[in-house]
Amino acid sequence: MASNSRVTIAAHALAWLELARRRGRASLTSDEVAASVNTNPVILRRSLGDLRRAGLVTARRGAGAGFALARPAAEITMFDVWAAVADEPLLALHHSPPNQECPVGRGIRPVLTDVYDEATAAFGAALARRSIADVLERILA
Repeated sequence: MASNSRVTIAAHALAWLELARRRGRASLTSDEVAASVNTNPVILRRSLGDLRRAGLVTARRGAGAGFALARPAAEITMFDVWAAVADEPLLALHHSPPNQECPVGRGIRPVLTDVYDEATAAFGAALARRSIADVLERILA
């Protein structure tokens, strides 16, 4: 699954968990969250596992099993979500080194690394300005 889809699924899951909390539900099962996302529960559980490892959700087994936000939705940024589930860099260089005998091949990597670092920083800063609470408020508006 593409990183951007993983971020979207994770943000959807977190917003749904926050809405459930606001409605008095302490947690939701992965099946309940998967039904909202309209995806296979196995895919959703992978995403929730990533979010749990990042400290964004908690998981309980047994009676009252389910997932819940680990901290207030206003404190979970979209950057946190992206960092938790994106398994690839935003922009990547060549998979194999370019031809070092070519002037473009010799110089492209350091130049694009600078450009990509700047773009990634701007992307991260934009995501850091929005929380899951912000996303949910816009959904409900």
